Amino acid sequence: MQEKLFSKDFTMVVIGQIISLFGNAAIRFALPLYLLNQTGSAMLYGVVTACAFIPSVLLSPVGGIVADRVNKKNIMVALDFFTAALIVVFIVLKDGVSLIPLLTVTLMLLYGIAGAYQPSVQASIPALVGRGHFMAANSVIQTISSFSSLLGPVIGGILYSAHGLEPVLWVCTICFLASAIMEIFIKIPFEKQVFGGNIWNTVKADFSQSLRFISGEKPVVGKGMLVAFGINLFLSSMLNVGMPYLITEVLDLGNLPANRLYGFAEGALAAGGLCGAACAGLYARRLTMQKAGNLIVACAICVFPMGAALLLCPSGLINYMVMASCCFMIMIFSTIFVIQIMSFVQAETPQNLTGKVIAVIFSVSICAQPLGSALYGALFELAKGRNMRLSCLRVW
Repeated sequence: MQEKLFSKDFTMVVIGQIISLFGNAAIRFALPLYLLNQTGSAMLYGVVTACAFIPSVLLSPVGGIVADRVNKKNIMVALDFFTAALIVVFIVLKDGVSLIPLLTVTLMLLYGIAGAYQPSVQASIPALVGRGHFMAANSVIQTISSFSSLLGPVIGGILYSAHGLEPVLWVCTICFLASAIMEIFIKIPFEKQVFGGNIWNTVKADFSQSLRFISGEKPVVGKGMLVAFGINLFLSSMLNVGMPYLITEVLDLGNLPANRLYGFAEGALAAGGLCGAACAGLYARRLTMQKAGNLIVACAICVFPMGAALLLCPSGLINYMVMASCCFMIMIFSTIFVIQIMSFVQAETPQNLTGKVIAVIFSVSICAQPLGSALYGALFELAKGRNMRLSCLRVW
């Protein structure tokens, strides 16, 4: 374990995350948008997005168990190489097979890889930095994630609008290959654990151990996990489904390119995450878990101006600006909350359980994403049908 924050190996992890997360943000922006542009259906968009989250839910616990028992560096390298290969396969097949099944399977694999990948990154922090630097290290990782999420949709939106989907896919492939090659040279301290019987018994025992820790030894961790579940179910899902649908299919933006504006709105989300991560790092000593609930209240308050603007203002451009501004503020507050929770979990969890506990938290909170995506997809489709009927009645 290093006493300073930016050791050589932690710095390489950060650089690898910049490259990998940029590619991840760009492709997870471009593929669903491509589906929405081709079909124009919020219901289909919500259902496919919901299906995409299922492997992430299933593989997060496995990723955590593997992260505690296998060298974390090897996991990162293998998954980045596999992601690059997956994108190449999609490029080869996209013009020859049915679009919807291919996109669904590809997104499911991408989200599944992310679910298995992130526990390894988070579990490597206690092995690379000292206990006193946990909040700062999580702030750096979250800053990188937000910065990559800022550039990914913006650059992806510009490339997609100007040249279509394929250039975005090739840029993402290069990103994942570069990240995998860099991660080969990282050294993460690793202590091999003894497997208890066959693989299935080991997985079951490890998962049970992490659940006992969350529910029995540290119930406050379980409460934080339930709050994260609620945020993903009602807030994140609303933004993930509602924002692209409203911007690209509903708002009257005149001659402005809707896809590019959606990319900028995604960039506003990422910029909010970037500011939130920076604030968490700067004010780490002032942030306490006792006041974390105030951040959730602030997120909820930021939703009201979006609804009021949609209800009262006919201008599509003003609605767009209000939406982007509110999303920016929501991401600031939610990012600070996530960093607080993650730093607390890392500080309170034994190192041999870190990957498993983080993976269970990821898995439970991610469970809310497919439920929320399907729910909001159905609600927006229902609202669309109702508005069409009202328009027909007015014309009649």
